[in-house]
Amino acid sequence: MEKEIGFFNKKYLEEQTTAILERIDLFNNKLYLEFGGKLLFDYHAARVLPGYDPNVKMRLLQELKDKAEILLCIYAGDIERKKLRADFGITYDVDALKLIDDIRDWGLSILGVVITRFDNQPSVRIFKNRLERRDIKVYTHQYTKGYPTDIDVIVSDEGYGANEYIPTQKPLIVVTGPGPGSGKLATCLSQMYHDYKRGIKSGYSKFETFPIWDFPLKHPVNAAYEAATADIGDFNLIDPFHLEAYGKPAVNYNRDVEVFPVLQRILEKLTGAQSVYKSPTDMGVNRASLGIVNDEIVKKAAMQEVIRRYFRYSCEYAMGFIDKDTVQRTELLVKELNLKPEDRRVVEPARQAAKEAYLKEKGNKGIFCGAAIELPDGSIVMGKNSPLLHAASSLVLNAIKKLAGIPDKIPLLSTNIIESIGNLKREILQSKTASLDLEEALISLSISAATNPTAQLAISKLKELRDCEVHVTHIPTPGDEAGLKRLGVNLTSEPNFSTKNLFIA
Repeated sequence: MEKEIGFFNKKYLEEQTTAILERIDLFNNKLYLEFGGKLLFDYHAARVLPGYDPNVKMRLLQELKDKAEILLCIYAGDIERKKLRADFGITYDVDALKLIDDIRDWGLSILGVVITRFDNQPSVRIFKNRLERRDIKVYTHQYTKGYPTDIDVIVSDEGYGANEYIPTQKPLIVVTGPGPGSGKLATCLSQMYHDYKRGIKSGYSKFETFPIWDFPLKHPVNAAYEAATADIGDFNLIDPFHLEAYGKPAVNYNRDVEVFPVLQRILEKLTGAQSVYKSPTDMGVNRASLGIVNDEIVKKAAMQEVIRRYFRYSCEYAMGFIDKDTVQRTELLVKELNLKPEDRRVVEPARQAAKEAYLKEKGNKGIFCGAAIELPDGSIVMGKNSPLLHAASSLVLNAIKKLAGIPDKIPLLSTNIIESIGNLKREILQSKTASLDLEEALISLSISAATNPTAQLAISKLKELRDCEVHVTHIPTPGDEAGLKRLGVNLTSEPNFSTKNLFIA
């Protein structure tokens, strides 16, 4: 079954590129462009806008590479508390390193890394040393004195002027970071302060994707943005400044609206002239709506993303990462869209698989787990845990067997291999469980493929699992989660633990 497309990248690229070039011209050929969202691997956008290239922003920058330079910001507090980027399962500081590598792989260069709100934290000093010893230029910015009320101090040598100036050469300075709250705005304004002292009349703008300003406030795409940022308390609203200035509604989010009066005064103090922006929506360069070619497909995809976020936050709450308020905010969005968690097609089959595992092993002690995947043709495949395999391992093996047309009765892994690895885990490595997690199962499968053509055929089908929907009835173990992430599936799970043990290796 061919995947439904709701978004056209070529049209979007053309419109967004044109809008950015116009904004550069507006500011005398020197623009600091704050990039909202992910610069690379924007999987949220790809899930919400089917057809959206998760790397479309980098494609845009490639087209503008003769005009653009890139600055990467990271908040010192995110380094210190080891904040996670959930889609990759890596911390923000590691994501910053990955982002530098990825930018280089795309043939672009990075001016340097700005560590914002730096207070000489030990873990942050280690990160700074690590970058500098690999010849990456690092700048540190302290908390801006006087912010947000004392404009005279903010726009002075004590405020923005206290930050080190970062020399730039090209008309477009892209300011990005691993996530929200990374200090991108303060970095842009600090640079503008130094520019104006040097007679360079630069400007500021934002590259936005969500919320989509010219869509209805309660459109599912905008609801999906609220769900994605529920952990930081973002919510959408009608931009009151835009409505007053133009008499037309525009959707923005609370942080932009709240900071606009202050930001407008800062910009006017910096430039010595009235701001060209009458609303926070004016500041954004967002042509996402022009790339949408099928609104119904996009609505369906966005509603599914809200459900995914609900499951994700429920698990994060169970693990102690977030407060109950975040789960409740997302649950409210699910209800506002007249949805329920079971509207995700793979949820009920996964629960059914867990029930079957329980009935099969009735009388045995343990927790019974189920998993389900929706394949590209729309069919559902299930997997369940057993003494030999985790539910995720069973699921993936069953899925690739179906894709390869291999009869269910033909095993991909011999019992000898599974038992041999189980003995290694139990007898040598002193593991409490001998069943294979997904990473172990995939390694075993690759070993089997050396002598088993059937296993080799099955391995060739693993790529077809990318972007498939998966649900499991328990929080995945590290080996299962890592394997599923590498396969590129869209994973959700119930907030249940797979074992009664507090420590899971």
